[in-house]
Amino acid sequence: MILNPLTSPLTGIIFDCDGTLSRIEGIDELAAANRVFDIVQRLTQEAMGKTGMTPEIYANRLSLTKPSLAQVKALALSYYQNMAADLVAVLAIFRRLQKSIYIVSAGLLPAVQAFGQMLEIPQENIYAVDIIFDHNNQYQDFDHGSPLVKKWGKQSIVEQIRQKSAELAFIGDGLSDLEVCHLVKRFVGYGGAFFRENIEKHCEFYIKSISMSPLLPMLLTENEVNKLTSVERKLYEKGLQIA
Repeated sequence: MILNPLTSPLTGIIFDCDGTLSRIEGIDELAAANRVFDIVQRLTQEAMGKTGMTPEIYANRLSLTKPSLAQVKALALSYYQNMAADLVAVLAIFRRLQKSIYIVSAGLLPAVQAFGQMLEIPQENIYAVDIIFDHNNQYQDFDHGSPLVKKWGKQSIVEQIRQKSAELAFIGDGLSDLEVCHLVKRFVGYGGAFFRENIEKHCEFYIKSISMSPLLPMLLTENEVNKLTSVERKLYEKGLQIA
């Protein structure tokens, strides 16, 4: 049984990308390909679990990694190949129940957009950090003006989304995600990829499984559950068992 079930339906559901929609950290994957994984991963873990994202950490990770355009484009497929279990089916249920789906991520925009397209999420609903390449398609810089590389940056994006969709849920795995708790009707921590005890202790709802199926009992009203098909109901029951 899910405690505190929703009594009114959500209109929008926002996902973080790295470590949530996909079980990988994109910039860490690029760093591994460019042989700087250890130092970049330490910076990622610092941002996700201790400090939140800062412009300094973001810049350091990319200046060490120096991804090419080809690598960033290929990252989208890696995201898809490592997406959270049952994600496509869960998103399909949300869509059928007329909920808008968003991605708010400090990942690299070209990769996150392409991954979002594979998940049939509208491009205008995807927020990430743009990256700049030189004439040889090698890394040059990133968008320093993006709020997503700064503390409280996700909060500013969620405030924008609230103008279009007032009843929101947010699903994420890191400290920067927790910053939006007070802006959404329901916040769900996701630890199926990277379990972080300091995140879990601040979450009323927290998923430890790799499956996204627990989102169904966590985010649907009783009336919406009654509208599920027999196949959808099986996924709901799976989520209820592991929530």
